[in-house]
Amino acid sequence: MTNADHRVTDHPTPQGPWLYTRRLAEAAGVALEMHAVQVRKGSQVPYASHLFGTCSIALDYGANEDQAIAALLHDAIEDVHYAPGAREAVAAFGPEVLRIVEACTDADVYPKPPWMARKVAYIDHLAGADAAVLLVSASDKLHNARSMVADHRRVGAALWDRFTASKDDTLWNYRALVTAYRANPGHPADLVDELARTVTELERLAATEAPVPA
Repeated sequence: MTNADHRVTDHPTPQGPWLYTRRLAEAAGVALEMHAVQVRKGSQVPYASHLFGTCSIALDYGANEDQAIAALLHDAIEDVHYAPGAREAVAAFGPEVLRIVEACTDADVYPKPPWMARKVAYIDHLAGADAAVLLVSASDKLHNARSMVADHRRVGAALWDRFTASKDDTLWNYRALVTAYRANPGHPADLVDELARTVTELERLAATEAPVPA
């Protein structure tokens, strides 16, 4: 029997009402398949860790099922290189899921446009985002920021070599995101406060780095 042949066919199922439906499990399966060959930048950690981390944060801060599914699929259109097929897969979970994922996407072409232009446009569009989009977007950024803090504690300044942008531009982006979320009255305050604290810690770690020898 191969891994692909293994199926759980007999397990206890609780009586309803459930807190979610099988759509959430189906979305997890689709996300795992679409990102199956991808890893986190500078590591061998499966990209699924970010997708499930984002979904977990969104659920912690009150996501409904559509929002949790969007959290699982938030990078599909942006990071799966056949964007039309990825968009179709996301759309299969309904118009609300597609709407949120589209709003969390900063590019749907490959190669992507220049980094700074994408980030500025994304930050600008948050001014008109609704609460559902802000929840999923901020959950994504919080998981990224937490991962960066943890990785900096392991590898120090070598962290910044993983990214297209410079250290200063990366830190600017995360602080600008916090400002943009807070400027929108629909933002999830507790979640954005946690993001702000995490970004502050990342800034503190960056400030403690030894200067690069001349």
